[in-house]
Amino acid sequence: MNHTIDLTIKPKYIKNYKNGYPLISKEFFVDWSKVKEEGTIVNLLDDRKKFIAKGYYGIQNKGHGWVLSYQKEEKIDVAYFSTKIKAAAQYRSDLYNDEETTAFRVFNGEGDGVGGLTIDYFDGFYLVTWYSLGIYAFKDAVLAALKSQVAYKGIYQKKRFDTKGQYLDDEEDFVCGSRGEFPLIVKENGANFAIYLDDGPMVGVFLDQREVRKTLRDNYAQGKRVLNTFSYTGAFSVFAALGGAAKTTSVDLAKRSRSRTEEQFRINDIDPKGHDIIVEDVFNYFKYAVRKEILFDVVVLDPPSFARSKKHTFSVAKDYVKLLKEAIQITQKGGVIVASTNYANLNMAKFKDFIDKAFKELGGKYKIEHTFSLPKDFRVMEKFKEGDYLKVAFIRKVL
Repeated sequence: MNHTIDLTIKPKYIKNYKNGYPLISKEFFVDWSKVKEEGTIVNLLDDRKKFIAKGYYGIQNKGHGWVLSYQKEEKIDVAYFSTKIKAAAQYRSDLYNDEETTAFRVFNGEGDGVGGLTIDYFDGFYLVTWYSLGIYAFKDAVLAALKSQVAYKGIYQKKRFDTKGQYLDDEEDFVCGSRGEFPLIVKENGANFAIYLDDGPMVGVFLDQREVRKTLRDNYAQGKRVLNTFSYTGAFSVFAALGGAAKTTSVDLAKRSRSRTEEQFRINDIDPKGHDIIVEDVFNYFKYAVRKEILFDVVVLDPPSFARSKKHTFSVAKDYVKLLKEAIQITQKGGVIVASTNYANLNMAKFKDFIDKAFKELGGKYKIEHTFSLPKDFRVMEKFKEGDYLKVAFIRKVL
């Protein structure tokens, strides 16, 4: 049974919570010192002790918990989570019925009413990710609710909530049902992806880029030389190749990226020998390409929000303009840069400012042809725009 305490909201933040703001931060409360244990249910009261909302205490990089309900008597139990999961699955009914796509997000945190929790679908298998010890305290209720609402082959989990924000592997990822045989082959818009639900924090593909990959394949790849930087398992490279790219070059510092990228090519009946897969620091590769005067028709730029190698430290906030300038220099005139970031503290307007600054500093001209944010299954809450973290722009280099 989760312990419950009352917390008093500081007067200047009362309106925020009355208007539906979902994130709980300790700075917003008069008496936060009463909160001790993650998973505690907290009733949020105004300065007259009138009930506003209830939520839970759980530390993650965004704050200290999430609002769950505006009903004072509502219990946060199996029935509560069942209602949320049922609604979330119904919202994605079109994806469940899409034979060309068998991997997508079923439950997207606060966008579906429970911050700190995501659930992904992989061809009958479900992956539950817990982002704080606080939400993990509701594990039994959440799993019981999920099992009651969906037909599943098996359920796996990932825990992402130690103090350093790193992956925890103190217990195995398999939860219940049948164990999957990995790699599990799933589809995205007709293409195949190899998925591993039992091998560390990453599964093999970032589902939020689905519409971006499709656009690259359908509208930009035919006959082009495509550079995919920070390529991970080569998902953009696969889609470019399926779209008729003359050649793709995938660059990532992780040694596993080579074997995983080759695997993704093979399961799509593409010979990886016809494509370059390079294990190298992306920044070193840029210098090499400039030195050798190598140009690309399409450059995919999708760095992590923060990365560190032996010689470089990268953060989107400080270094994205520099990164764009590197990419611009090796993009053919008339070519396209697919610029992307998942950095939550950067809105699309600021991202476009980065693009503009990079081109102006190089004396170049450009045209933004498409922009993307999160797809439908990565549902965003109207009162929490910060949740719409993905920004992508297809930029045509005019000069």
